[in-house]
Amino acid sequence: MKLFLDTSVLLCACGSGTGASRYLIEEATTHGWRLITSAYCIEETQRNLGKLPPPATAAWKTNISPLLGVVDDRVSLDKPLIFAKSKDRPVVITALAAECAWLLTLDEGDFHRRLGRQVYALGIATPGEFLARQRRRGKI
Repeated sequence: MKLFLDTSVLLCACGSGTGASRYLIEEATTHGWRLITSAYCIEETQRNLGKLPPPATAAWKTNISPLLGVVDDRVSLDKPLIFAKSKDRPVVITALAAECAWLLTLDEGDFHRRLGRQVYALGIATPGEFLARQRRRGKI
């Protein structure tokens, strides 16, 4: 299953070794999850790493970025998408274009409240919500 990780999830995974974001990344291979992000999210993550304590950069370089598949950013879609948040539109479009099953984000205000829990076949959840759903279904 392909999971698209938004910048907020990547930064959280860098900043905390014990949260759902880090668990998701560390356990991806075990559960058959392909972790996908975009060049846009990578750049945004690298730009903001300096705001976190120094161990976050080390975590990014050694534990997180090597496990990510990076897809090209997309800015257009062959389906209608009404989403006014221009800085986040490429994230949603890229996740849809990459045919990911889930877009995982901690940015509930911009994604969940504006788009809901699903756009076309793309589920939208926090890492914790995704993991809880997988547990309920006996997948982890």
